[in-house]
Amino acid sequence: MTRRERPVLVYDGDCGFCTTSVRFLERHVPVDAEVVAFQFTDLAALGTTQERAEHEVLWVDRAGRVSGGAEAIGQLLTAAGGIWRVPGVALRTPPVSWLAHAVYRLVANNRQRMPGGTAACMLPAAQRPGARG
Repeated sequence: MTRRERPVLVYDGDCGFCTTSVRFLERHVPVDAEVVAFQFTDLAALGTTQERAEHEVLWVDRAGRVSGGAEAIGQLLTAAGGIWRVPGVALRTPPVSWLAHAVYRLVANNRQRMPGGTAACMLPAAQRPGARG
């Protein structure tokens, strides 16, 4: 694992729902992190794969540890500190973490039906319109 100056939030930049969600976080959660679409970053350098990035949002902490899904959101909120730390810790603590994981998977698996989502959201990245090789 490579030590990082700032944590990194990796999301699916081709998914309208994902992009809208990340923009909301950027506006409302004061966390000092690099926010990048997986399509425009070196995933191997971050210690992850395209397959994982297509499956869930990822949080790469300063130590290079990769968390995904609800755990990643919990890590982001915890890193933001202040009042955000409370839901961040809760999302990472059983039994709330179990429920958070289930809700995250439900939303992620249906993101094309969510506000801002499109039919392209449910396709693997390589099959989406305008996919980058």
